[in-house]
Amino acid sequence: MTDALRSPRPDRLELGEGIRWLADGRLVLVDILAGRLLEATGPDDAPLRVLAELPCPLGAVAPVADRPGTWTAAAGTGICLLTPGGATTWLARPEGDDDTPVRMRMNDATADPSGRFWAGSMAYDTTEGAGSLYRVGHDGDVERVLDGLTVPNGPAFTADGRAMYLADSARGVVRRYPVDPATGSLGTPETFATTDEGSPDGMTVDAEDGLWVAMWGTGTVRRYRPDGVLDRVVRLSARQPAGLCLEGDVLHITTARVGLAAPGPDDGALFSLRVDVPGRPASACRLDTPVPATGEERA
Repeated sequence: MTDALRSPRPDRLELGEGIRWLADGRLVLVDILAGRLLEATGPDDAPLRVLAELPCPLGAVAPVADRPGTWTAAAGTGICLLTPGGATTWLARPEGDDDTPVRMRMNDATADPSGRFWAGSMAYDTTEGAGSLYRVGHDGDVERVLDGLTVPNGPAFTADGRAMYLADSARGVVRRYPVDPATGSLGTPETFATTDEGSPDGMTVDAEDGLWVAMWGTGTVRRYRPDGVLDRVVRLSARQPAGLCLEGDVLHITTARVGLAAPGPDDGALFSLRVDVPGRPASACRLDTPVPATGEERA
């Protein structure tokens, strides 16, 4: 096991996730329950900079191609566009039905190499099977593609876009789905990894198609080879690793303080360490048709 370096940044996040290294060199992340989109900028010991703050949970974002400063976001009970002026344009709020007895929110999300946006939902009280996975097409339409999930995390895609990894954290399983890059259709999944300690949370795929998984509750991050064999374990001085990404050969790891009766000094910190296999920038969301400017609200 290898110890990660302690983060010099002063920030301690409630629920740090959705960390992404972008093609323009920026490193962004979210504090989900606080509804904040943050950027790690400046010196290594500088505080995180707030890019946007929403009055609802913010699960993750992806930049929108050819629209500088605009993000597709899994937020609140649906998916919206965040614009540079601070407005939100909702594409859909599929988890916002007032008649539903279970209170829901969006969770982790990412764009695939073809530019589609994928976002998971979950119940606040982690009701078994209440969560879903949604796909945003190039036309901005939002479609539910999987249901019966409990706490979906990821997804993470291989570079060719032909495989998607999706964790169902509460069930301790990571599944691998075949993907048709032309249509975004999912094939029959296979169980890629199971855990009997902690929960698989945020994930990223490196240049050798190795899968890095943040293991909530264990204080570890694990790398699996493409055949599912455990290859490496990194131990942190924080109990709840939640999200991760690769900036070249630097692995960035977010952690959380939420739910801890007595958080330690590093719980909620952002960690970074060098690894042997690099990664690639996060994909952008591609919207090929104008999205109607309806339902705009100020964030």
